[in-house]
Amino acid sequence: MQNSDKIWQLVDAKRTEFVGLSDRIWGMPEIAYTEYRSVAEHTAMLQAQGFRVTESLAGIPTAVMGEAGEGGPVIAILGEYDALPGLSQEANIAEPRPIPGNGYGHGCGHNMLGSAALLAATAVKDFLAATGRPGRVRYYGCPAEEGGAAKAFMVRAGAFEDVDIAITWHPASLTRVDEALSLANTRMDFHFTGRASHAAAAPHLGRSALDAVELMNVGVNYMREHMPSDARIHYAMIDSGGIAPNVVQASAKVRYAIRARDLAGMLALNERVKKIAHGAAMMTETSVAISIMSAVSNMLGNTPLEEAMHQHLLRLGPVPFDAADRDYAAQIQATLSEEDILTDYRRVGVPPRKDLPLCDFIVPKDSRGEPMIGSTDVADVSWVVPTVQARVATHAIGTPGHSWQITAQGMAPAAHKGMVHAAKVMAGTALDVMNDELLMARAKQDHQERVAATPYVCPIPAEVQPPLQPRPKAA
Repeated sequence: MQNSDKIWQLVDAKRTEFVGLSDRIWGMPEIAYTEYRSVAEHTAMLQAQGFRVTESLAGIPTAVMGEAGEGGPVIAILGEYDALPGLSQEANIAEPRPIPGNGYGHGCGHNMLGSAALLAATAVKDFLAATGRPGRVRYYGCPAEEGGAAKAFMVRAGAFEDVDIAITWHPASLTRVDEALSLANTRMDFHFTGRASHAAAAPHLGRSALDAVELMNVGVNYMREHMPSDARIHYAMIDSGGIAPNVVQASAKVRYAIRARDLAGMLALNERVKKIAHGAAMMTETSVAISIMSAVSNMLGNTPLEEAMHQHLLRLGPVPFDAADRDYAAQIQATLSEEDILTDYRRVGVPPRKDLPLCDFIVPKDSRGEPMIGSTDVADVSWVVPTVQARVATHAIGTPGHSWQITAQGMAPAAHKGMVHAAKVMAGTALDVMNDELLMARAKQDHQERVAATPYVCPIPAEVQPPLQPRPKAA
């Protein structure tokens, strides 16, 4: 308890600087692999706090790692800072009001995610320095979580080979230890090539790539009846071939996200979708080129680490929201449906509470709700390092992920309180592992047992490289 109190004090001592970092990142939203300004802000903070910095980690210009301490175990605290397209939004209001510009916004709270993770790592660094204890803490600044699978590329490059334990968190509406459920996910492009022609004068000479895309989509939709109920397949038109209906479209591209509960299930679905694409090409006398953009694994849990993190949540208690926080959250809830709010409770398996705009409890560790599962590249880290993740309340209960409402709440006082709370949970858990050799051993044994039957194989083919983006030109 004494160590916990000390590490929490160290978090509080620097909360102002890191709340400021979070707000700056909110104000410069950058999507996958374009996070040049955001990584520069994190790099500058690492240097100011005295970390040893490695830039362009794993050959990714928007990834960074900072290390502090000497000897002992290596504890990694993972952060993110990428934004999303189409979620630009003015802060601290309760109505949709996009900010003029490129339309990007932090609609998943990653501005807080990276800032709180770096705050936690800084607190652990300061604790090690003050006590002279052996051990190393690392902050990993990880870009492109939203569809870019940067951590999977980083794992493949060996960036976590000497790490003992990995810790992270994610902004949420309810505070809990993450259940460690995620879907393996592949993003794959299907580029059909046909033959252009005059759609009226010579339609018989044309071979429509757009027809091939449409037939592929129909085929995949029919396949949905014959795949596992917890698998997911989505698609987006990347290139429809043009806007002139009197031209037979010679080129069209569709991107698919194919998800399943584990890697084996995902790989099997991938092959079925590929067969449908080839069938569509055959029907339309076009050709198809298939390329994988990114892929991530399914998440592995770690019971000893989850138990340790849950104890910190219990000792800390709920995020200390005040009346003003609850008032703003209630305004946000007024923009949501009853189903939005009930879904959050069903997801974690606790009874819904009326008139509760912000979470004032810790979800019991043994609580199990309805699986409503997404994907994350944290999963690939969890296959090579024992990993644990917290969910900490930063926004109104019921707020949908990837929404303007999350963007609007991203700089609110409630968000600041939640991110500082998360930093305390992560820093305390890191310190537990450093101080308790038995906990470390149990965590590693748990991990070894989970991967023994199915050793990790990176889901990204060896020839696929990160889809790096150039540094934007200075304005």
